[in-house]
Amino acid sequence: MSSPSAAVHSPFRACLICAAAWAVPGAGHLWLGRIQKGVVFLITLPLMFASGLWLEGRLFPFDVQQPLVALMAVADIGMGVPYGIAKALGVEGGRVVSITYEYGNHFIIVAGLLNMLVVLDVYDVARGRK
Repeated sequence: MSSPSAAVHSPFRACLICAAAWAVPGAGHLWLGRIQKGVVFLITLPLMFASGLWLEGRLFPFDVQQPLVALMAVADIGMGVPYGIAKALGVEGGRVVSITYEYGNHFIIVAGLLNMLVVLDVYDVARGRK
């Protein structure tokens, strides 16, 4: 059974679709015609990210002096536009004394990492590997 996304896209177009998938979680799957997956990612990943902020998690700064903090920042940036919106609104601080601080951090980090995996899935679909 062939799906609407069975067409193999050029490497440039696949990268363009990946950029859209990174910027807006789920957009790549929607672009490729995988509506159900796209809607699931479009709802769950930003909701997970927002939950992490609500739990008073922190968006980590990119600091090469602290390699683990830098890696957490890369994971945060994996969320795309929701990350930019949170930074622009100034809600990246978090509260270390909050009992939910670590939970919030993990929600934010995992949401960014999951979005990166979704981008890899979109690339495979766009190139006809899936």
